[in-house]
Amino acid sequence: MTLSAVAREVGVSVPTVSKVVNGRGDVAQGTRARVLAALQRTGYQSPLQRKGKPVQRTVEAVFDSLNSAYNMEVLKGIMEQANVTDMEVILSVTGLQAAPPLGPEERAQRMVDEARSGMIVVTSAFGAAQLEAFQRRQIPIVVIDPLNPPPADLYSVGSSNWAGGKAAATHLLELGHRRIAYIGGPATAECSQARLHGYMAALMAEGITVEHEYVSAGPFRPETGAAAFKSLVALEDPPTAVFAGSDSIAMGVLAEARRQDIRIPEEMSLVGFDGTYQAEESTPPLTSVSQPLQEIGRSALNFILRQMQGEEIDSRRVELATHLVVRESTAPPREPASPGKPTSPGKPASPGKAASRL
Repeated sequence: MTLSAVAREVGVSVPTVSKVVNGRGDVAQGTRARVLAALQRTGYQSPLQRKGKPVQRTVEAVFDSLNSAYNMEVLKGIMEQANVTDMEVILSVTGLQAAPPLGPEERAQRMVDEARSGMIVVTSAFGAAQLEAFQRRQIPIVVIDPLNPPPADLYSVGSSNWAGGKAAATHLLELGHRRIAYIGGPATAECSQARLHGYMAALMAEGITVEHEYVSAGPFRPETGAAAFKSLVALEDPPTAVFAGSDSIAMGVLAEARRQDIRIPEEMSLVGFDGTYQAEESTPPLTSVSQPLQEIGRSALNFILRQMQGEEIDSRRVELATHLVVRESTAPPREPASPGKPTSPGKPASPGKAASRL
């Protein structure tokens, strides 16, 4: 089947079909859909496919951005494992694309035409249509902490987010905190939901009601932490501790606390999540739930290799353990307030009174 034959069937020009095959964006959406349907229906193969060009040992790693320590640590793990297994890595950053993003069919076909072995998608959205397009072409794909709930049959790698969230909240509870806020990542992100549920489980086990004004969500960015912290300290009963859903969010909390002259941990305790170099280098050093980020990257690439080799894989999910690293950003709260009158940060309560609950 040639481009000319496909063009005749659809009733368009050969250049139009060629643009669709090559992922060009200057084709009307309706025309593009008809051409893609015809390509699939007729079993069209590109010249590279017809020549039987062998699949290269090349994997595409797709990130939403490279502006976070989390992404850089995952990328380091991918690159280290690629070096060990003689794989090449092509890096794509969705936030840097000037042209409109390719549709699911075009993106999958480009992978085939360029003979790439598979794709690792990190902290980005990946939908059912994209998965179907890749599966139809038998392209291995693995996701790491996607920003939307992944389809059930998608291979994924991550960490024990629920356990990590519970460990963070439990640490603060053991220090004596009862008013603990959670500043999470995107509300639809599965990892952020799991961390939130772990936090809630720890508080509820102590009989503490989770107040809605203590819970917020946003991008995994410092701005999220700064904005949420500003709202928290303005509450009538502000928290005495904050659990941030990522180290990046925690950095925003630290910055806003400095702007407001609120001392951490003397007046407010703070726990992050990820265990990146940011946690070690912050002032004060950040207590954080550490993820094995480099190992997550290595595991994702190994998942691609196993699919390439046609291995029978029992589980579509690899979940690695987290652990809490206690540093200097957490401490017991100041003297507890009288019941019903929580103490604001920086305002000591009368000694000898029982701690209040949310």
